[in-house]
Amino acid sequence: MTPRIDHATTSGTFSLDGQTFAVDNNAWVVGDDRECVIIDAPHDVDAIRGLVGDRRVLAVLCTHAHDDHVRKAPELADAVGAPILLHPEDMVLWNLTHPDRKPDQELADGQVVEVGGAGLQVLHTPGHAPGAVCLYSPELGVVFTGDTLFAGGPGATGRSYSDFGVIVTSIRDRLLPLPEATEVRPGHGESTTIGAVRPQFDEWVARGY
Repeated sequence: MTPRIDHATTSGTFSLDGQTFAVDNNAWVVGDDRECVIIDAPHDVDAIRGLVGDRRVLAVLCTHAHDDHVRKAPELADAVGAPILLHPEDMVLWNLTHPDRKPDQELADGQVVEVGGAGLQVLHTPGHAPGAVCLYSPELGVVFTGDTLFAGGPGATGRSYSDFGVIVTSIRDRLLPLPEATEVRPGHGESTTIGAVRPQFDEWVARGY
Protein backbone atom coordinates (compact mmCIF):
# COMPACT_ATOMS: atom_id res chain seq x y z
CA MET A 1 0.00 0.00 0.00
CA THR A 2 1.11 3.55 -0.68
CA PRO A 3 1.62 5.82 2.33
CA ARG A 4 -0.28 9.10 2.32
CA ILE A 5 -0.73 12.26 4.36
CA ASP A 6 -4.14 13.38 5.60
CA HIS A 7 -4.72 16.88 6.95
CA ALA A 8 -7.26 18.94 8.85
CA THR A 9 -7.25 22.45 10.30
CA THR A 10 -8.54 22.81 13.85
CA SER A 11 -9.25 25.94 15.86
CA GLY A 12 -8.74 26.73 19.54
CA THR A 13 -6.40 28.64 21.84
CA PHE A 14 -2.75 28.79 22.85
CA SER A 15 -1.87 29.88 26.40
CA LEU A 16 1.53 30.61 27.95
CA ASP A 17 3.02 33.23 30.26
CA GLY A 18 -0.42 34.36 31.41
CA GLN A 19 -1.72 35.20 27.94
CA THR A 20 -4.15 33.37 25.65
CA PHE A 21 -4.49 33.67 21.87
CA ALA A 22 -6.86 32.21 19.29
CA VAL A 23 -5.01 29.90 16.89
CA ASP A 24 -5.64 27.55 13.98
CA ASN A 25 -3.54 24.39 14.03
CA ASN A 26 -2.78 21.82 11.39
CA ALA A 27 -3.42 18.19 12.28
CA TRP A 28 -1.46 15.62 10.26
CA VAL A 29 -2.01 11.88 9.92
CA VAL A 30 0.58 9.77 8.08
CA GLY A 31 0.16 6.15 7.03
CA ASP A 32 -1.49 3.75 4.60
CA ASP A 33 -4.93 2.17 4.54
CA ARG A 34 -4.16 -0.09 7.49
CA GLU A 35 -2.09 1.92 9.97
CA CYS A 36 -1.08 5.48 10.73
CA VAL A 37 0.49 7.89 13.18
CA ILE A 38 -0.97 11.19 14.34
CA ILE A 39 1.31 14.23 14.48
CA ASP A 40 0.18 16.54 17.32
CA ALA A 41 -3.22 16.67 18.99
CA PRO A 42 -4.71 20.15 18.55
CA HIS A 43 -8.13 21.21 19.75
CA ASP A 44 -10.54 18.70 18.18
CA VAL A 45 -10.42 14.95 18.81
CA ASP A 46 -13.33 14.19 16.46
CA ALA A 47 -11.70 15.99 13.53
CA ILE A 48 -8.49 14.03 14.00
CA ARG A 49 -10.33 10.72 14.41
CA GLY A 50 -12.12 11.54 11.17
CA LEU A 51 -8.74 11.55 9.42
CA VAL A 52 -7.82 8.23 11.02
CA GLY A 53 -10.98 6.36 10.12
CA ASP A 54 -10.78 2.67 11.01
CA ARG A 55 -6.99 2.44 10.78
CA ARG A 56 -4.78 1.23 13.60
CA VAL A 57 -2.96 4.18 15.21
CA LEU A 58 0.62 3.35 16.14
CA ALA A 59 1.39 6.57 18.02
CA VAL A 60 0.52 10.17 18.75
CA LEU A 61 3.77 12.01 17.97
CA CYS A 62 4.15 15.42 19.61
CA THR A 63 6.37 17.94 17.82
CA HIS A 64 6.51 19.90 21.10
CA ALA A 65 4.38 20.43 24.19
CA HIS A 66 2.78 23.85 23.88
CA ASP A 67 -0.81 23.43 24.93
CA ASP A 68 -2.31 23.99 21.48
CA HIS A 69 -0.37 20.94 20.26
CA VAL A 70 -0.93 18.56 23.18
CA ARG A 71 -4.08 19.65 25.00
CA LYS A 72 -6.08 16.80 23.46
CA ALA A 73 -3.25 14.25 23.45
CA PRO A 74 -4.44 12.13 26.41
CA GLU A 75 -8.07 12.10 25.23
CA LEU A 76 -7.01 11.31 21.67
CA ALA A 77 -4.53 8.62 22.69
CA ASP A 78 -7.14 6.93 24.87
CA ALA A 79 -9.73 7.11 22.08
CA VAL A 80 -7.51 5.44 19.48
CA GLY A 81 -5.55 3.16 21.82
CA ALA A 82 -2.11 4.55 21.00
CA PRO A 83 0.88 5.78 23.03
CA ILE A 84 1.90 9.44 23.29
CA LEU A 85 5.52 10.15 22.32
CA LEU A 86 7.34 13.36 23.31
CA HIS A 87 10.95 14.48 23.50
CA PRO A 88 11.93 14.48 27.20
CA GLU A 89 13.28 18.03 27.13
CA ASP A 90 9.73 19.29 26.61
CA MET A 91 8.38 17.81 29.84
CA VAL A 92 8.65 21.27 31.44
CA LEU A 93 5.96 22.47 29.02
CA TRP A 94 3.94 19.26 29.05
CA ASN A 95 3.57 19.48 32.82
CA LEU A 96 1.95 22.91 32.52
CA THR A 97 -0.97 21.31 30.68
CA HIS A 98 -1.00 17.72 31.94
CA PRO A 99 0.59 17.56 35.40
CA ASP A 100 -1.21 14.31 36.21
CA ARG A 101 -0.63 12.42 32.94
CA LYS A 102 2.76 11.61 31.47
CA PRO A 103 3.62 10.72 27.86
CA ASP A 104 4.01 6.99 27.31
CA GLN A 105 7.34 7.00 25.50
CA GLU A 106 10.19 9.36 24.60
CA LEU A 107 11.18 10.63 21.19
CA ALA A 108 14.94 10.66 20.58
CA ASP A 109 17.02 12.45 17.97
CA GLY A 110 17.76 10.07 15.12
CA GLN A 111 14.93 7.70 15.99
CA VAL A 112 12.90 6.48 13.02
CA VAL A 113 9.18 5.79 13.42
CA GLU A 114 8.05 3.31 10.75
CA VAL A 115 4.47 3.50 9.53
CA GLY A 116 2.71 2.29 6.40
CA GLY A 117 5.86 1.85 4.34
CA ALA A 118 7.36 5.21 5.28
CA GLY A 119 9.86 6.24 7.93
CA LEU A 120 9.64 9.39 10.03
CA GLN A 121 13.09 10.41 11.26
CA VAL A 122 13.12 12.44 14.46
CA LEU A 123 15.20 15.63 14.21
CA HIS A 124 15.64 17.42 17.53
CA THR A 125 15.23 21.11 16.66
CA PRO A 126 15.11 23.15 19.89
CA GLY A 127 14.47 26.87 19.98
CA HIS A 128 10.72 27.34 19.87
CA ALA A 129 10.62 24.83 22.71
CA PRO A 130 13.49 22.91 24.31
CA GLY A 131 12.24 19.52 23.18
CA ALA A 132 10.87 20.56 19.79
CA VAL A 133 11.31 17.98 17.03
CA CYS A 134 10.69 17.78 13.32
CA LEU A 135 9.73 14.55 11.57
CA TYR A 136 11.38 13.91 8.20
CA SER A 137 10.21 11.29 5.72
CA PRO A 138 12.58 10.76 2.78
CA GLU A 139 10.06 8.39 1.18
CA LEU A 140 7.34 11.03 1.18
CA GLY A 141 9.66 13.98 0.58
CA VAL A 142 8.12 15.79 3.53
CA VAL A 143 9.26 17.24 6.85
CA PHE A 144 6.69 18.00 9.54
CA THR A 145 8.14 21.00 11.33
CA GLY A 146 5.68 21.72 14.13
CA ASP A 147 6.39 25.32 15.15
CA THR A 148 10.09 25.27 14.25
CA LEU A 149 9.80 26.43 10.63
CA PHE A 150 7.02 28.14 8.69
CA ALA A 151 6.69 29.59 5.21
CA GLY A 152 7.37 33.02 6.71
CA GLY A 153 10.28 32.18 8.96
CA PRO A 154 11.23 30.56 12.26
CA GLY A 155 8.72 29.79 14.98
CA ALA A 156 8.16 32.41 17.66
CA THR A 157 10.78 32.75 20.38
CA GLY A 158 9.41 35.55 22.53
CA ARG A 159 8.04 33.40 25.34
CA SER A 160 9.33 31.20 28.12
CA TYR A 161 11.58 28.26 27.23
CA SER A 162 12.37 29.61 23.74
CA ASP A 163 15.49 31.11 22.19
CA PHE A 164 16.00 32.76 18.80
CA GLY A 165 19.68 31.89 18.48
CA VAL A 166 18.91 28.25 19.20
CA ILE A 167 16.04 28.01 16.70
CA VAL A 168 17.99 29.51 13.81
CA THR A 169 20.85 27.10 14.54
CA SER A 170 18.37 24.22 14.48
CA ILE A 171 16.95 25.38 11.15
CA ARG A 172 20.40 25.95 9.62
CA ASP A 173 21.91 22.67 10.78
CA ARG A 174 18.97 20.24 10.71
CA LEU A 175 16.43 21.48 8.17
CA LEU A 176 18.13 23.55 5.45
CA PRO A 177 20.44 20.65 4.48
CA LEU A 178 17.39 18.57 3.46
CA PRO A 179 16.72 18.26 -0.29
CA GLU A 180 15.30 21.49 -1.65
CA ALA A 181 12.16 19.78 -2.97
CA THR A 182 11.26 18.60 0.56
CA GLU A 183 7.81 19.84 1.48
CA VAL A 184 7.57 21.68 4.81
CA ARG A 185 4.33 20.84 6.59
CA PRO A 186 4.13 23.14 9.67
CA GLY A 187 1.92 23.18 12.74
CA HIS A 188 0.15 26.33 11.57
CA GLY A 189 -0.46 27.92 8.19
CA GLU A 190 0.51 27.01 4.66
CA SER A 191 3.07 24.49 3.51
CA THR A 192 6.24 25.45 1.67
CA THR A 193 9.50 23.77 0.58
CA ILE A 194 13.06 23.76 1.83
CA GLY A 195 14.12 25.28 -1.49
CA ALA A 196 11.70 28.18 -1.02
CA VAL A 197 12.79 29.05 2.52
CA ARG A 198 16.55 28.47 2.20
CA PRO A 199 17.27 31.82 0.40
CA GLN A 200 15.42 33.72 3.17
CA PHE A 201 17.52 32.39 6.04
CA ASP A 202 20.07 35.22 6.23
CA GLU A 203 17.24 37.77 6.24
CA TRP A 204 15.58 36.01 9.18
CA VAL A 205 18.82 36.02 11.13
CA ALA A 206 19.37 39.70 10.41
CA ARG A 207 15.91 40.74 11.56
CA GLY A 208 16.27 38.73 14.77
CA TYR A 209 12.87 37.09 14.95
